Amino acid sequence: MSDSPAQDPRGPAEVVRLSAVRRRIARHMTASKSTAAHTLMAIEVDYSAVDSARRHAGSTGHKLSYLPFVARALAATVREFPRLNASIEERELHVYSHLNLGIAIDLDFEGLIVPVVKNSGEQNLFEIASAIDDLSGRARSGELDVNEVAGGTFTITNAGGYGTLFTGAIINHPQVAILSTDGVQPKPVAIAGDGGGYDVVVRPIGVLALTWDHRAFDGAYTAASLKDLKSRLECEDWVAEVDAATHAERAAKGV
Repeated sequence: MSDSPAQDPRGPAEVVRLSAVRRRIARHMTASKSTAAHTLMAIEVDYSAVDSARRHAGSTGHKLSYLPFVARALAATVREFPRLNASIEERELHVYSHLNLGIAIDLDFEGLIVPVVKNSGEQNLFEIASAIDDLSGRARSGELDVNEVAGGTFTITNAGGYGTLFTGAIINHPQVAILSTDGVQPKPVAIAGDGGGYDVVVRPIGVLALTWDHRAFDGAYTAASLKDLKSRLECEDWVAEVDAATHAERAAKGV
């Protein structure tokens, strides 16, 4: 009978020590899952109006992703559904007057950091896009200070660049909600035709998935807020928003 240790049937394994960042994320995410009553709801969005505005912005020299449009629409939705922008502290729901938007940033697959765009509800499309780009770049180069990752009231995580369908994100506790912006792809869509039937057209479609803490509010509130956010993304005059941001930029430069 051999005294040699039994071989692991899974084969040789590389042992990777979890980094300090990875361990910190694990503690935070585990605490969130064990505390908040996580629930997920998602909705499809037609980004046709946003795409038109993105092309229009390109003619002004600005390359905009979908994210600043979602952030801008979210700010308006939060004014109608303020409990999205809140945290649970002990037995109280703290509903905030300012939207301090956290943006989850991947650090080359080695962890996440969530820098915060302070008072993002008062910023136009170009300002939000610039703030996100600046914070993202400095997050990846390790140049953020502690104040730039503090004070968030709501978080967006954006995996859409990888073409994801939808993501059930973990809430950034003690916040009560987190929104995932997933991939936008051309898809066939049925729309009401002039003759009473339906026509099939191809539109840029993406899913917004909201994970929320069921202790803070219920499904009807979430569904209504997602409907509001969808409507704003689909129906707002985003070209006019781009023009307004362009005018503000030129005025600030004295042009």
